[in-house]
Amino acid sequence: MSVPSDSGANFSSVPVLDWNLLTVDKPLFIAQLRHALINVGFLYLSNPPVASENIAALIEYIPRLFGLPQEAKDAIRMANSPHFLGYSRLGAELTKGKTDHREQFDFATRHETRWREGADVPQYYRLWGPSQWPDESLIPGFRSTLEGYFEQVQELSYAFISLLAEAFGLPTNALRHFYDTPEKMQHRGKIVQYPIITDLDADDQGVGPHYDAGFLTFLLQASPHKGLQVQNLSGQWIDAPPIPNTFVVNIGKGLARATSHRVLSPRAGPGQPSTPRYSVPFFQNISLDSRLADIPEEILKLKEGRGEVVKTESVNFSEFDRKPSGQVNLIGRIKSHPDVAQWHYPELFAEYFPDGLPVAGSAY
Repeated sequence: MSVPSDSGANFSSVPVLDWNLLTVDKPLFIAQLRHALINVGFLYLSNPPVASENIAALIEYIPRLFGLPQEAKDAIRMANSPHFLGYSRLGAELTKGKTDHREQFDFATRHETRWREGADVPQYYRLWGPSQWPDESLIPGFRSTLEGYFEQVQELSYAFISLLAEAFGLPTNALRHFYDTPEKMQHRGKIVQYPIITDLDADDQGVGPHYDAGFLTFLLQASPHKGLQVQNLSGQWIDAPPIPNTFVVNIGKGLARATSHRVLSPRAGPGQPSTPRYSVPFFQNISLDSRLADIPEEILKLKEGRGEVVKTESVNFSEFDRKPSGQVNLIGRIKSHPDVAQWHYPELFAEYFPDGLPVAGSAY
């Protein structure tokens, strides 16, 4: 299989890389990965090393999770958690001033927070900590299934970072300094429901145009709906529909070509699925103290040599390369979830919301 050149490219589809190719022709996989990194910023990863039975079990749980009684979901609402983990009702977030038409749960890998009241540690250490879980008696086995899934995707994400380094022409450990020891790391995930839109005049923004911060996102599209779109250099929106037995891998703002993307909520209509759209993104974090200013020079040169998008509606945090990633992410969470900030970070809440609690949060 030929690999397009690195320069002057625009894309009209998202490339598919087969994990199994690593055992057959690793140089070809690395060449395909390099092309995806520099020219696209997204890729499908087929046959990922995550147990198919675990993925299937998780997908089965998702409708049951959102079908829990409202009081059971509200019992683990995000406002309870200084770590911004828990349940968010439909329409609780904005992107560029427009409501995101989604309902979601935020969970994370196991972690004991290093923040303690009065301790001489940065406040952003408080960003990471234990998840809130629904009552086990209401959805038995869900927690162990999701934690097992997270563990496998976490291992995949670390393996993938070494492959990214190779694709950049660097030693496999060239990006390792962005990660702390295992007990000091935490990665986040969401389980998201995009309800069917039945009003023809209603806006279909599931989540508005944005870039992901950090390095990698691994997205499980857990239902057959289209909706994910990525933006090419011409400003066109390219569909990234679900493909069985794949993850969509998004290269974040910290590496190579970060690509604007959005999700459109499904509309009712002939031939369309009658159930909500479900997705499970896994966000690989870098250490809380890392700064993207520490990116190797070789990667920065590749980023500078890319084409620029003709027009994009996306916005994101411009300070990400200058401050510790923990500080930047905390600011983003404060803006996205002012109700959490009001309870757990009152000084930051007063700084960013001097007029009091807004109707909804917006990081962008």
